[in-house]
Amino acid sequence: MSGTQAATRKLTIQDIREAAERLKNWGRWGGDDEIGTLNFTQPEDIIAAARLVQKGKVFSLALPFDNNGCQGGKTNYPAIGRFNPVHVMLRAGTDAYSGVLDHRKIRGADDLVIMPLQCGTQWDGLGHIFYGDQMWNGYDCRTVTSFGAQKCGIEKTKAKMVGRGVLFDIPKMLGVEFAPDGFAVTNEMLDKAEDFFGVKVRRGDFLLVRTGQMDAMLAGKTWDGYSGGDAPGLAFETLDWLHKKQVAGIVTDTWGAEVRPNNCDDAVQPWHWIAIPIMGLSVGEIFCLGELAEDCAADQRYEFMFVAPALPITGAVGSPLNPLAIK
Repeated sequence: MSGTQAATRKLTIQDIREAAERLKNWGRWGGDDEIGTLNFTQPEDIIAAARLVQKGKVFSLALPFDNNGCQGGKTNYPAIGRFNPVHVMLRAGTDAYSGVLDHRKIRGADDLVIMPLQCGTQWDGLGHIFYGDQMWNGYDCRTVTSFGAQKCGIEKTKAKMVGRGVLFDIPKMLGVEFAPDGFAVTNEMLDKAEDFFGVKVRRGDFLLVRTGQMDAMLAGKTWDGYSGGDAPGLAFETLDWLHKKQVAGIVTDTWGAEVRPNNCDDAVQPWHWIAIPIMGLSVGEIFCLGELAEDCAADQRYEFMFVAPALPITGAVGSPLNPLAIK
């Protein structure tokens, strides 16, 4: 399906196959590449992004990692083993006060966290989604083993995810508080957003698309439906727009980036089928964009330095993070 066709037409497996051929980036950066569209960001782009810092104001775009996280609500999505972080103290102030650890001749606290790597604010790695039996750049999906991803592990990106960030606040553009579930952000809307916010998306940029769903959930004090449920998000056709713009990464405030329901009987999350294994696109999900959106509206600057490296967890197919927008 081309980017100009109506987003309301039923998406078929043939549309997905045609998109795979049309948007395939395999070999674009060589047969051994493992970072995909992150190659678009060049040193000069990072230098230019640093020059966008004028106020020294830093925004964390992370949802807190705790047991009140977004995996705690009711959902109709099949269980996939994700749960909220479990924080456990290995030693605490009460132990110190009691004196039971005085034989160590030092008093202090230690802790650990048990968590799925994609349970909160996170990057999808290029080993996360397969197209048939292949992953990004044509690697066999069996290279992701019980020991982790032997190709395209998230650690390969540890010095990436830095550059110019651009925010498109879709609810503000539409004059609503938040976009409703099932609302598809189309190519036409992305074009309109460039004019509305006075900022053009360029090669190597990180595009942040706010739907308002995260803020609606936080305001309503419930995560019901957020994890895998219906949501506003990117229409399938936006893959063509992102490919043409040569973005390094795409970020949303939703659980799965793309619109749900997605108007397709042949695939669950068809946008992901193309974005990650075919285009090699880094996808950020569950980002908190409300505070940043308010500041952008106040100073009318919708571009900033974006610093959001993944944790170098060897062989991981995703990573939690604390992304920063710096203005």
